[in-house]
Amino acid sequence: MSVPPKYQIRALHTESTVTVYQAYGPSIGLPAVRDGRFPDAWKRDRMTWIKPSFLWMMYRCGWGLKEGQQTVLAVEITREGFEWALRHACLSHYVRGFHPDRGAWKRELKQAPTRVQWDPERDVHLTALPYRSLQLGLAGEAARRYADEWTVGIRDVTPLAHDIHALVRAGRLDEAEKRLPGERPYPAGPELLGQLVA
Repeated sequence: MSVPPKYQIRALHTESTVTVYQAYGPSIGLPAVRDGRFPDAWKRDRMTWIKPSFLWMMYRCGWGLKEGQQTVLAVEITREGFEWALRHACLSHYVRGFHPDRGAWKRELKQAPTRVQWDPERDVHLTALPYRSLQLGLAGEAARRYADEWTVGIRDVTPLAHDIHALVRAGRLDEAEKRLPGERPYPAGPELLGQLVA
């Protein structure tokens, strides 16, 4: 099996939507699932990170077992919104030779409503892989658009997370991998990723 490129967006997506993952405590997660939108208690003025990779979300939330991350959400958003976020993003860290200088990067970061971080993708054991997974940070206008315009559906995938985790712990890895969401490369060329891949 060929190894994916080091920087590639892989996601569950349709012609019109992309699924991203977040994890919250029940006070946020359960109303979001019930109503199909984020509740007023969800802070629209704070940075929020969305992750197209289910397994990276599992690494982050410990299969939905970490305090404050017990409700794992699959948030379906419009491709239009997702691509707006990519077009308006900058890298979350300074890269020598990629950015003109540290000052220019800091100015870009301050103005950008979204930021991108590439972290090692994970396997079902949550072990780091040699290629990267996209994390997309949304602030200000981007966070508000995400919550109130881009989101078209929210599902509770906590039971799925627990089921896959149980299969992994039992050594039933083939079964675990078959239960994973069908993520595939997202068609994002240089016009979307050019300024986001150092």
